[in-house]
Amino acid sequence: MEERWSTEHVLSLAPDAASQKAAGKLSTPAPWSAAGTDGTALWGECRGSGSTPYRTVIELATPAYRCSCPSRKFPCKHALGLLLLWSGTPEAVAAAEPADWAADWLAARRERAAIPSAQATADPAAARRRAEKRGARVAAGAAELRLRLADRIRHGLADRSTAGPWEEVAARMVDAQAPGLAARVRELDGLPQERLLEEYAMLHLLATAATRIDELPAGLAATVRTRVGYTTDAAEILAGPTVRDRWQVLGSRTAPMGDGGDDRLTTRRVWLRGAKTGRPALLLAFGRPDQAPDLAVPTGHLLEAELAFHPAARPLRAALGTRYGAPEPGPAAPPTGLTVAEAVAGYGTAVADDPWLDAWPTVLAGVVPVRTPEGWQLTDGHHTVPVRPSAVPEPALWRLAAVSTGRPLTVFGEYGHQGFAPVTAWAGDHRPIGLTTA
Repeated sequence: MEERWSTEHVLSLAPDAASQKAAGKLSTPAPWSAAGTDGTALWGECRGSGSTPYRTVIELATPAYRCSCPSRKFPCKHALGLLLLWSGTPEAVAAAEPADWAADWLAARRERAAIPSAQATADPAAARRRAEKRGARVAAGAAELRLRLADRIRHGLADRSTAGPWEEVAARMVDAQAPGLAARVRELDGLPQERLLEEYAMLHLLATAATRIDELPAGLAATVRTRVGYTTDAAEILAGPTVRDRWQVLGSRTAPMGDGGDDRLTTRRVWLRGAKTGRPALLLAFGRPDQAPDLAVPTGHLLEAELAFHPAARPLRAALGTRYGAPEPGPAAPPTGLTVAEAVAGYGTAVADDPWLDAWPTVLAGVVPVRTPEGWQLTDGHHTVPVRPSAVPEPALWRLAAVSTGRPLTVFGEYGHQGFAPVTAWAGDHRPIGLTTA
């Protein structure tokens, strides 16, 4: 019998809270007929307000969805409801061969996947000229930013009478084709006074590096380009070296993209660890309004696949290449972790490679959540690390404390200079508990 997804994971796929609520009403057998599964897909017919039921089919490996309803949300409430039914009431979804209409859609998906995408033939000389032109613009914008920062320091951090908002400087960075610098500049207006000097220094360091990219070691130069705002197409990354492993899903988080954009746009972060290599990896997927990001793998599962890592001084972000089968249930035991002291040292090593690194994925072993007057903390009995403010909803942390009952847990999250941001927890040999929602 195939491994069912948790209710928590299914709900994490929803494009919004309204879809979650509507799906809950469709998670019982009553509205469904001919619901079935062959272990790789789900299908069923859901009774609606009309005479013709809605036909819903879900391919589980990707996952991918198809429904005959007119909803513009993706996945729709029917797809989510069918997943909840399969997850919570498995006897209501019979093992069977796909219905003809479901089989046709699944076969069409397989055929499309088998057709290699046509690669446009690029003009190397034109590409080189475009790169040189952008490089000059970025360098000029970075040089201007250094002057602006120096002016602010010269007038003093407390004197804002002669200094306007940073939005105008951010717009100049956009003109210079440096969106990464623009995003960091926009954040300056909202920072408390005590953090300004620190952020000015880090931004000045990045701007300086952006004017000298060609002089930097290859890994650091790639890191600077990424921080400045250069992007690399996934197809280009996948054309390079790949790492095949059985990747354990340590956790995921879906949140608004931010940076002044439409808050309906979302990004999903999925953290992996190689079972053989022990290498960490981060996958990113993006969702448009009313559409959840398409990357969804249950926490704790193992995914055998090839990953191609983006170049960096300390590579972490990766593109997902060839998959070898559907995700499989992972080991019952929690992943191996570090002490708090080891986690601090690990982050220090990572920062030595990437000075602008805010946090690094970390598994803490044997920690207990504690609520103090200063806020939530995780302690292993020897050292304590604060939970990063606003990183996790308060109800989720109380849930974590209830699961712990004072006993040590294994917790995965991101550790950085502002503290630890928990994502997933394991209590003994129990299934992982997601902490990114209440």
